[in-house]
Amino acid sequence: MNTPIQEIKLTQYSRSAGCGCKIAPAVLQEILGSATTQPANTNLLVGNATNDDAAAYDLGNGTALIATTDFFMPIVDDAFDFGRIAAANAISDVYAMGGKPIMAIAILGWPVDKLPAALAQQVLEGARAMCAEAGIPLAGGHSIDSTEPIFGLSVNGTCAISDLKKNNTAHEGDLLFLTKPIGVGILATAQKRGLLTPAQYELFIKQLTQLNSIGAKLGNIPGVTAMTDVTGFGLAGHLTEMAEGAGLAAELYYSAIPVIDGAKEYLAQRVVPDATYRNWNAYSTKIAFEAGVDVMQAFSLLPDPQTNGGLLIAVSPAATDEVIQLLTQHGLTNFTTPIGRITAQADKLITIKA
Repeated sequence: MNTPIQEIKLTQYSRSAGCGCKIAPAVLQEILGSATTQPANTNLLVGNATNDDAAAYDLGNGTALIATTDFFMPIVDDAFDFGRIAAANAISDVYAMGGKPIMAIAILGWPVDKLPAALAQQVLEGARAMCAEAGIPLAGGHSIDSTEPIFGLSVNGTCAISDLKKNNTAHEGDLLFLTKPIGVGILATAQKRGLLTPAQYELFIKQLTQLNSIGAKLGNIPGVTAMTDVTGFGLAGHLTEMAEGAGLAAELYYSAIPVIDGAKEYLAQRVVPDATYRNWNAYSTKIAFEAGVDVMQAFSLLPDPQTNGGLLIAVSPAATDEVIQLLTQHGLTNFTTPIGRITAQADKLITIKA
């Protein structure tokens, strides 16, 4: 407690970082399994029956209430940035449903015998700053004394029911777009090991604190048939949920997938998050590789756990130009090339093409 605040490294107080804290997919399914029959509720538009980003409830006036919660242990050492990142990541779930956030509540676990309260105050300040950027209040919260630092938000949002996007409603022939590069988990691990250069760290923080606010506008496009954000299960994991939920399959064009600068460099040094192996073990039997793909590299990138990752969007061919125009208008010109497409059911759920 006598260590100067600026010298405290938050990541040294957590076993996992960011969305890499998520429980493995197979274990999560076991936890969520239940023999209890839930009471029928015709107003519940999205609930536990699917692997969607948030719950949605019909308010009875053509509007859906979107509700989500997301929290994790530190992914960076700076407390203010940790708060910003955790807030942006939680708010993203509302954007991923095509909604507009309206209010957030904080969730804080803090080891008060190990870390000063002043650091927790900086975490909350970071969250307030990100909520202000999203145009919503941080309206309250709950805190506990915990063995490791934990922070996140419960976020509510709204959208027209006709604009509500799910992750399991893609159609055969849809093109796939991704609004951020992958590889953040690799950089997070490199950062914890003290390997990131100042330029790479700046890029890392910029991506982690970039709001996925374009999701609210994508929700207005009927030709956007499905949407989700890529987080702890990696690109391959969240595409698995999208294709499997729709009863279809998918192809990924490996060379078209954007990768954050520095990620491949650290892969060559065997800098890989532990969660990557956990993710791969959960869904590797559903994936096939065609000739020409660097399988070892793909093995490390596709399951790489993302924190506040980009939106994975399924778009009907007829709406492709409209989506590309929207992406361009919002400075996302580097993400206007499709990274894959939804296909009919096949022997493997996902096929990786060169």
